[in-house]
Amino acid sequence: MKKMIVLAALAACAAGAVQAQEGPWMVRARATHLGMENKDATSLGLTVNDKTIPEIDVSYFFSKNVAAELVLTVPQKQDVYIGGAALGTFKHLPPTLLAQYHFTNFNGFKPYVGAGVNYTKISSVQLGAGATLDNHSWGVAYQAGVDIPLDKKWSLNLDVKKIYIKSNVYLSGVNNGSLQLDPVAASVGLGYRF
Repeated sequence: MKKMIVLAALAACAAGAVQAQEGPWMVRARATHLGMENKDATSLGLTVNDKTIPEIDVSYFFSKNVAAELVLTVPQKQDVYIGGAALGTFKHLPPTLLAQYHFTNFNGFKPYVGAGVNYTKISSVQLGAGATLDNHSWGVAYQAGVDIPLDKKWSLNLDVKKIYIKSNVYLSGVNNGSLQLDPVAASVGLGYRF
């Protein structure tokens, strides 16, 4: 009888521990403002507009501290200016994969830092004056943020990333140097853990 009581107590404790555990997946929806750095090495005075975009990301937690995050959006149309005058547009699709470390014991707040790689696909380039861009860019990305729990599954998310994006600029097929966009991506959104 004592063994059954002990087993029942252990089973109850185990069930409580399982219920207390968070699921390994998290999905976040964010509004993200891209603030372009616009480092122009072409001497053409090129700039690309800042923009607020929708963002979805999916995270998988390997442990309570270590996770991987894939940041996704839809192709974004950007305006290009030369010396302040409109030159044309292009689209970019910038998925980013980050490895994260999540801190614990911060009075309910869940801050994290991350680092990873960005791949940007550049398409639909429509620039005047015979100008064009590379069709892709690889670069590193850094991240810091915090999840503020609203209940057991939902959280408010604040996040900032520095993403390195660069393209060579060609005029009539001749490389005229590079334009580094290197945006700071500041985000606010909601996360759901399951």
